[in-house]
Amino acid sequence: MEIKKYGDTVVIRTVAPITMKKYVVGQDLEDERPVSTPTSLSIDQGYYWSVLLDDVMDVQSDLNLLDRWTDEAGRQQKITIETDIFSTFFAPTAANSYVMGQCHAYNQGLTAGVKSQAYNIGAYGSPVTFDKANVLEYIVDAESCLTEQNVPNDRMWMIIPVWFAGLIKKSDLKNASITGDSVSVMRNGRLGEIDMFTLYVSNLLPTISDGVTCTAIPFGHPFGPSFAAQLTETETLRAQRAFADKVRGLIIYGAKILKTEAVGALYGHK
Repeated sequence: MEIKKYGDTVVIRTVAPITMKKYVVGQDLEDERPVSTPTSLSIDQGYYWSVLLDDVMDVQSDLNLLDRWTDEAGRQQKITIETDIFSTFFAPTAANSYVMGQCHAYNQGLTAGVKSQAYNIGAYGSPVTFDKANVLEYIVDAESCLTEQNVPNDRMWMIIPVWFAGLIKKSDLKNASITGDSVSVMRNGRLGEIDMFTLYVSNLLPTISDGVTCTAIPFGHPFGPSFAAQLTETETLRAQRAFADKVRGLIIYGAKILKTEAVGALYGHK
């Protein structure tokens, strides 16, 4: 559906599970009618911006200030929404049993891995220390956690802080095939795909004090989170109480974790 206003609800269609049945030659086949259970996403978050350009200031400037300010508003909008979403879903907290309440219990912690419980990827009170020698091992462990949840190995993602990206670039990536590139990361500085993950660098991930400053590094698959947004209003008009033009904008959005088993978190520090 089209998002028109704050408070709208988006219905998210899901794929119904299919039952696999044992086949015996000559048997009559049993049919099923798959029934999916849709879920809803509330568009219940919003931010606005509003700026005034006085006529005198407009005349004296050799720049199109309204256009510049509108571009800057778009940049700040991206930062604000990402910070909000990261803080809502990916913020480590001492109050929770797990680093991130939105993650499946076996996609984080000291005994991650729903089948093996074999991966220590950090928990509050016991953060891991990432360095250039072990950073790739933790990325592989994160992929193993999702694979044990039967999450598809295509389109996996990981959002990493700047310092984590630095460790990857300093690591001994001599095997160019790790990233699928023709040359290694050490040679061209490109940060793209490692193992099954596409890596995205962000400076907006929240941190927590846990002896040292620690970060929860989220990873997952598009099956996990859902996000919908709409820029509902952008308008230019004359100000009523000043000799000035006004430009203002409004964006509304909603976000939700649909499948916790498709989201996880490494937890630690540099």
